[in-house]
Amino acid sequence: MHTSYWNPRTETLSREQLDALQLRKLRDLVAWTLQNAPWQAARLREAGVTPDVLRTLDDVRRIPFLTRAEWMESQIADPPFGAVLSQPREAAIRYHTTSGTTGSRPLAVLDGPKDWEWIAELWCYALWGFGIRPGDTIFFAFSYGTFVGFWGAHYAAEKLGCLVLPGGNMTTEGRVRQIVDTGTTVVCSTPTYALRMAQEAQALGIDLPGSAVSRLILSGEPAGSIPATKRLIEEQWGAKAADTAGMTEVGTIVMFECEHQPGGAHIIEDHILEEVVDPITDEPVPYGEEGERIVTSFGRGFIPLLRYRTRDLVRRVPASTCPCGRGFDIYDGGIRGRVDDMKVVRGTNVYPRAIEEIVRRREQIDEFQIHLYTVDGLRDEIEVLVECEAVSGEEDPLLRELRRELADAHEGLRIGVKLAEPESLPRFELKAKRLVDDREVWGSQGDRKAM
Repeated sequence: MHTSYWNPRTETLSREQLDALQLRKLRDLVAWTLQNAPWQAARLREAGVTPDVLRTLDDVRRIPFLTRAEWMESQIADPPFGAVLSQPREAAIRYHTTSGTTGSRPLAVLDGPKDWEWIAELWCYALWGFGIRPGDTIFFAFSYGTFVGFWGAHYAAEKLGCLVLPGGNMTTEGRVRQIVDTGTTVVCSTPTYALRMAQEAQALGIDLPGSAVSRLILSGEPAGSIPATKRLIEEQWGAKAADTAGMTEVGTIVMFECEHQPGGAHIIEDHILEEVVDPITDEPVPYGEEGERIVTSFGRGFIPLLRYRTRDLVRRVPASTCPCGRGFDIYDGGIRGRVDDMKVVRGTNVYPRAIEEIVRRREQIDEFQIHLYTVDGLRDEIEVLVECEAVSGEEDPLLRELRRELADAHEGLRIGVKLAEPESLPRFELKAKRLVDDREVWGSQGDRKAM
């Protein structure tokens, strides 16, 4: 058992040293892929990529992007895993799928023993970095299905020597009661479910701020770095909350928020190579400018991952933004949204994250949903449904103020705000899906401008 996961040997490297480490690992990964992964090796050879042509990190741009669509096409042609494996499937010990998909099926992946050891190791960075120690008791409010979710965090917690409580197959009430009864000090969940458990505790008369919980590890949704949402979670639990993010495609967590809570998450740069590019031109963007994150994973051998287009929007800032001493750069605000999340309503760009930031400033609102629809097959409309027992009716001052603030944030676009019946909107344990676009029924697309 490790007694410490503060690793000055790599976590405090200078930018020059990190670049050198990443370049060496990139060359090794390309060599491994050329030798063991025929489908991806063919892509590299077609682009003329060998370890020798990678002289600086800028040369990573010689490697072609890998998209989810290409990966999925491979799996459809050769189910269930496609041609991406570098080892026989009999060597695998873990099977996982993505939590959701825009296609007909989720993406399926396999991991071997070495991959799984690496996955837990990276989660150790996150847990230790947020102050979790061997004496902690960690409750996982997680379903333990095929979605990779907090699986790696579970094994990382055991690796650190924590007492682990797996909360699969439990009701929300059962989870809340066990968290309090066992003296749990750390809770891992999605941001949405953290709020759901807090609501349940209030209904049961349980004092969560008075419990032993001192930290929450949030993952699975961008909401973990939305200031209003995060502040609400911390108030309702009386605990500090940290944002983390990972991907099934990568295999594990790729970024974590340290104890200093710098308003973003450190990239685990000794194990992950991240680029930020303009999603239209594919050109690199500088510090502080929003772009799409492209990820290369150094630790996953069963499925080599080179320059995967995540479609996540991020804004990278220097490591010096945080006083913790790590040399790892930070994604300010974590995952800020998705390239394909944007909707166009009557010529105005609408992002679900921006709406959530405004709605969550009002702690009286229990749940919400964004609804897009078309009137008479011609005019796009948008409304936000809210559950709020403190509101007396549609003309309540809170709802009027919410309508005004939403319009101000969206170039004057009229966004309806309607009161929903208590407990009528969906609750989520994993990734919340609060946007319902019924315009597709009319043949409209999310990027269409109104006629």
